[in-house]
Amino acid sequence: MTDILMPKATAVWLVDNTSLTFEQIAAFCGLHPLEVQGIADGEVARDIRGADPIANGQLSREELDRAQGDPNYRMQRLKHRHEELLKPAKSGPHYTPVSRRGDRPKAIAWFVRNHPEVPDSQIAKLLGTTKATIDAVRNRTHWDSANIAPVDPVSLGLVGQLQLDEIVRRAAEKRAKDAAKSPAPADGATLRPASETVADPSGGEPAGAELDEAAYADEEA
Repeated sequence: MTDILMPKATAVWLVDNTSLTFEQIAAFCGLHPLEVQGIADGEVARDIRGADPIANGQLSREELDRAQGDPNYRMQRLKHRHEELLKPAKSGPHYTPVSRRGDRPKAIAWFVRNHPEVPDSQIAKLLGTTKATIDAVRNRTHWDSANIAPVDPVSLGLVGQLQLDEIVRRAAEKRAKDAAKSPAPADGATLRPASETVADPSGGEPAGAELDEAAYADEEA
């Protein structure tokens, strides 16, 4: 599969203007050979106007000529000169400014109190901290535990709101899936009916019945 623009329109142009085989066109456009054959037979893409891949900078004339001279050759798409610059940059390790590193325990405490479903690995990655620090805050063994108050990491400027919402959403979905996969309670593990739990052990009427009768008698009197 290739990532050329308008693959069907390009296939239409190649079918109409070149002697390439269906397999060559299919390989270049990311289509199935039978789909290309359908284009040639007029059964597919009837209303699609052909797009010249040479004119729009996706194919060179030399590459096309070489492919027409060798049915086994597969054409390569031209790369745009700015293509590398347009790729999304990979997010690197989270960096926390020195002035805000002292706020990380507060953010950790906020996660521990409000979103225990978020795994420690995600908290560590998000805040640029370690699991040892998270455990220390959770167990109140951190050296500054007396002064650590839970504070929203967004308010502290440690993370963006959208990023935080996404992590919390994923953790909640995983928690729900895990709960759905957990086995149902075994027989006998459910609560007993109220009639069984309040009944008189001797086999008589439920406990409290005598008190009700006595109260009724007093009212009659």
